Amino acid sequence: MKFLEDPIQTMGAGFALAVVLIVVYLGLSGIGAGEVDWFGVVIRWIHFLAGITWIGLLYFFNLINAAFLKSLDGPTKNVVIPRLMPVALNWFRHGATVTVVAGVILYGYMYSKGGTGAVALAIGGLLGIIMMGNVHGIIWPNQKKIIAAVTAAAQGIPAPPEMAQWGRTALLASRVNFMLSIPMLFFMGAGSHFK
Repeated sequence: MKFLEDPIQTMGAGFALAVVLIVVYLGLSGIGAGEVDWFGVVIRWIHFLAGITWIGLLYFFNLINAAFLKSLDGPTKNVVIPRLMPVALNWFRHGATVTVVAGVILYGYMYSKGGTGAVALAIGGLLGIIMMGNVHGIIWPNQKKIIAAVTAAAQGIPAPPEMAQWGRTALLASRVNFMLSIPMLFFMGAGSHFK
């Protein structure tokens, strides 16, 4: 069970388990592998996995991390922020990009085949695109400056006075995304139910 100690190996095991379960499911259901819309299934799966990563981190940042970081003293922040935030924000921003790109591909693919709920999914997708814009245009650029300033502060360089404003700007953009995620998830989930 050593693979459970490394998250990347655990993820690989999850993909391997998914393949085994798919093969078992197809065998038990009598569905031939050639009868499956593999492109549609895989792109939706990628969209879901990336979306869960992105939105899960968004909720972590807003419901847990923001209050936690406020509770830390300066020297502790100088240790925590440079170690935690670059990795978390890396998964966050790439999760956003993969979610939106896969979603746009999936949307075009589904509706070229006559899918239903196009307007509902378009509303959810538009909200997701706005959210991704906030990630890459506001949240990440401000967080990158904060991480650099905190790293420098750990070396004895005073934090710039505008650092508080960078944090506030990133927080407010993140809170907008947190708010937008609620209707976005409704419309994404409800799209196929609106006929």
